[in-house]
Amino acid sequence: MANRPRKVAAIGVGQTPFGPTKGAPTYVEMLQRAASTALAAAAITLDDVDAVVLALAPESLMGVNHAERWCVDYIGGRMKPVLRIQTGGATGLSAVAAGYQHVASGLYDRVLVVGADRVRESGDAQKIFNKIWDPFYERSLPFTTITMIAMSAVRYMHNYGMTEEQMARVSVKAHHNGAINPNAHIRREVTIEEVLASRYLSWPLKLLDACPQSAGGCAVVLSSADGIDDTHVPAWISGLSMAGETYYIGDRLQTSERGYDYGDAEALAVAAEHAYAMAGITDPRTQIDAVESYASFTPVEIHNAEALGLADLGTAGPLFAEGYFDLDGEIPFNPSGGVICTNPISVTAMVRFVEAVLQVQGRAGAHQVPGAKTVVASGAGGSHQFFNVAVVTSEDPS
Repeated sequence: MANRPRKVAAIGVGQTPFGPTKGAPTYVEMLQRAASTALAAAAITLDDVDAVVLALAPESLMGVNHAERWCVDYIGGRMKPVLRIQTGGATGLSAVAAGYQHVASGLYDRVLVVGADRVRESGDAQKIFNKIWDPFYERSLPFTTITMIAMSAVRYMHNYGMTEEQMARVSVKAHHNGAINPNAHIRREVTIEEVLASRYLSWPLKLLDACPQSAGGCAVVLSSADGIDDTHVPAWISGLSMAGETYYIGDRLQTSERGYDYGDAEALAVAAEHAYAMAGITDPRTQIDAVESYASFTPVEIHNAEALGLADLGTAGPLFAEGYFDLDGEIPFNPSGGVICTNPISVTAMVRFVEAVLQVQGRAGAHQVPGAKTVVASGAGGSHQFFNVAVVTSEDPS
């Protein structure tokens, strides 16, 4: 029988304030600031770190080839193992998963996971994003990072009757939460009328249904149980999983045996099921106190809530409209404001994890969910293709 993995907890996290790339610090400055904050929160120094996992965007978006070479000195990686991770929007949580595996395996005791992004660093960023689809069958449709979600939203509307008003209600909720999060990029309230009046990007998606392009850094210190003492408030990783979807979006249009199609997020549901099984969660709707989920457009929050087991297929739209997922609702969904308010792509999923850690530590400030003990974080990358899920809890899983 295989040995059980060691218990792993986050003992310190750090974020920079997020905002537009213009005027933002450099990559290495943001990495330093986030890492320093996380180390200070963990009450340790770089000398106490055994290895570093680095989350960075592709070279074509960064403008620096093999950027991990540039960053090593600035993240305390000199003479330490350094691993760079890149899985699109899922990168930040994939990096956390790599750090978790470093510690759970017994290879290292403490790992610093850190990343930064400056979206729009490259003037050709959108053109580069739009090259992720197959050039013969899909690119000419044309698929972009916006139209792929618009198509998913239309599919969901057709299947379940979602309305633009329900999408707008998600935006109102997200902006309300972002307005009280000091690190959020977009910090202003909006009304349903404002959302509905904002210009269309690709029907049914409007400007206020969409995420911004953000710059900023994020970091977390992961530790084995042996490295935790009375000075720490550990946030234990009790469940962790990832699932990949087929590359061709056309292959997702047929309803699966599980009842999902392209309007939904089946791979996220698979990742959630595995993470929940690891964490001992049998009823997500009663055992989960809050969720921080990667949803770059409002309809994605709706189908993510279903994939994460918080609502039956086709029922989350009315629940969002009724306030079920508000900050003061039954299960607060993206209490930080989520990706609708902040999107530094290569660390966006790490921000979800860090916000989950802050919730179970009781350190989330104005957007704290009272009594939060178990919080789920999820990431998504590629053409809505790679999904990861982490369950974070304040209770020792032993």
